This record gives sequence, structure tokens and C-alpha cells, in this order.
Amino acid sequence: MNFPEDRGFVTSARLWGPQSPGSTCRRVVALFLTLMIGSGCQEPPGASFRLNLEGRDPAEISSLAREEITRFLEELFGTPDEPRLPPGVDLDLGRLKQAAGHPVGDVDAQGTAVIRRGYYRRYCARCHGISGDGAGPAALVMDPYPRDFRRGIFVYTSTVPGAKPSREDIRRGVRDGLPGSGMPGFSRLGSDVIEALVDYVIYLAIRGETELLLIQYVVDEEEPLPLTVPFKERFVNEDIAFIASQWRAPEVEPDRVVVKPPSAPSFDDKQERAAWVQQGKEIYLSARAQCSKCHGLEGAGDGEQAGSLYDDWNYPKRSPDANQTEKRARLYTLPLRRLRARNLKEDLFRGGNRPEDLYLRIAVGLKGTPMPGAGGSPEVPGVLNPAEIWQVVWFVRSLSGQLPRCLESAGHAK
Repeated sequence: MNFPEDRGFVTSARLWGPQSPGSTCRRVVALFLTLMIGSGCQEPPGASFRLNLEGRDPAEISSLAREEITRFLEELFGTPDEPRLPPGVDLDLGRLKQAAGHPVGDVDAQGTAVIRRGYYRRYCARCHGISGDGAGPAALVMDPYPRDFRRGIFVYTSTVPGAKPSREDIRRGVRDGLPGSGMPGFSRLGSDVIEALVDYVIYLAIRGETELLLIQYVVDEEEPLPLTVPFKERFVNEDIAFIASQWRAPEVEPDRVVVKPPSAPSFDDKQERAAWVQQGKEIYLSARAQCSKCHGLEGAGDGEQAGSLYDDWNYPKRSPDANQTEKRARLYTLPLRRLRARNLKEDLFRGGNRPEDLYLRIAVGLKGTPMPGAGGSPEVPGVLNPAEIWQVVWFVRSLSGQLPRCLESAGHAK
């Protein structure tokens, strides 16, 4: 059965087109893959989570270690078809079960086909993968790659450096998408479906972080096998509890963790506005801010370091030696891919185009990338103060010729 929501693949295909680089061949392949998967070619029930051995030689991990890790993770988190929650993880199990599993649909009272279960596999797995590893069947033809949720790192957030994203950060990514990437917005699905997907994404992230830590204990620290009951209890009560507390922090301690942009200043005349933009340019070019090193003197994304940028998912794959890089590449699912510094003249920002969105990108940085946060945290002073961040925002918006719209909307956060 094809559902009305399947029209979402058109949005994805368009986003893969002129808004991102790539040959016509790559775009055709991307469209073909998405059409096939979007029309119902998905994994049947009984799918399993793929063990995260990124960067490791599989031959060096014993079958007993794999079995023990897999078995314990299933005790804690269940399977892609039947999720579970370990103690201390505050997610809605009912919503998880709605998001999990193979897509199941029926017809409502109005005669419209709707999906009742399996939201994640229907709308997300084609890119992000069943395991949330960012290596779904369409991943290779997408730039940037789909997000790998398993490290618990999300690029576009409103939280201080080092903190997990808030629930609203993830909700907004699902609802609005990431402009200029292959990630479409799913606002048409409605709030109930979006909330279920938010829960499931966080579930995959917590499970992924738990998996990495468990592999570290078993493989790197040689925890005795089979895993004992005392170890499992300690792991749940201490390690998983700590991971879960990090995810709760934005909701229970928002004043400490979540950054709320202050109101943007207003101006009485054009000269004041021009002076504000000029001050922003001076900060942008300064050694203190170091914006131009990546984004370039004119903001075109061609700074002196622009050719050597990698995010946290790709940096471990590289080496100064080409042969070593090729050898490392065999240990990863997706090939090495360089990160491109944003061309600030294009007026297209994946984290949002509103002035307050740009404020957050500068203040908290882009987690998992070389772009640090300039705004600091309650415990650590930032490189820039709030007024200086707004000045840089004004300058950045002037580069794309959208300053009047920016000035008109600034200070009216949604």
C-alpha cells in the first residue's frame, strides 16, 4: 500500500539537486534509491541492529565477545521491531513502539490511507539506517552523509558546548528539516508522529552510546566473558544512568544548559546599522574570532583551512599518509568525506536562517565539527560577548544581501 506521506521523496530528491554538488548520475541514482525504498521496498520484520565496529578490525573481536555484547544490548534495548528501555531512561515506550518496526497502515474513517506504526523505518531508515548509523541505502549519494545518531552528537543545537541537544532541537530537525541537505521536513506528519520519531532518535542515540561503552569494556579493557550479573548491574546503575542524566539535563536544567539568544538591538537610522555591520566584520576578521580561517575573508567558504576540515564522523578515517588512509577506510562503512565550510553568501544555513538561529550557531558552535562555540557557558567565559555575537550575525547576513529582512525580523524570535 502506498501512503500519501510517500510524497516526501520528492522533497528529498529536489534537495539533492541544485542545492548540493554532484553529478547528474549521482542524483539519478539517489532518486532511484529513494523511489524504490519510498514505495515500500523496506526491510521486513525481524531486522536487527548492526554491531558498531566502525574503525575496528572485525577479525580481532571474538565471536563470544560479539554474542555477549549483542545479547546484553538486546536485554537492555530490545530490537528494531520490539524496543525496550533500561531503568533510568526517560522515554515514552508507547511512542517508541509506534515508531519502531515494519510500517503498518490501514484506512481511516475518511478513506485515507495512514500509517499506524513503523514511522522510523518508513521515513528515516532509508538515509539513517535501521541502526541509526547514518548508513542507510541512500547514504552514499548524499553530501553531507546522513547523521549517525550512535555517538549522541547532533550538530545543530541550542545547548552549550559539550551538552546534549534539547528535545526541541531534535523536534525542530525532524519537523523543519535541514535546508541545503538531503534532510526534508516532516511537519505534514503531525505532532504525534513527530514526537514518536523524536523519542526514537533519542533512543537510538542512548543505545548507541551504551553500545560504544560496552564494546570498550569488553574489547579494549577485556572485561571477563561471559558478562556477569554484578557487571551488568553496575553498568546499568552507573554507566547508563550517567548517559541518561546527560540527555535529561537540557529539560531539567535549561538555565544552565540551554542558550536563549538575547533580544537583538534595534536601530534608528541606516548609519547605526552600517556601523553595527562594520563592527561585525572587524570581529569576523579578527584573530580572536578566527571566522575567516575557514569561511574566507569574503565569506565564500574558501579560507586557508577550508580544504582540511573533517567532522567527528570522518576525521578518524584520515591519515597524513595516503596508504594508511586507504587502509583505515576499509574499517568504516562509508568512505572518507571532507567537510565544506559554509559559503556565507548563499543565505542557506542548515541550522535555520532566522537571526536567532545564526546567533546560536556562533554562540554554541556546530557540535561534532571544527566550528567551536564562541559564546562560552555559565562556567566558562566565551570568546565573544552577546553584543559581539549579534554584530557578527549582522555582518554574516549582510554578505548574502538579506540584511534588510534580517533587521526587520530580528528581536522577534518565534
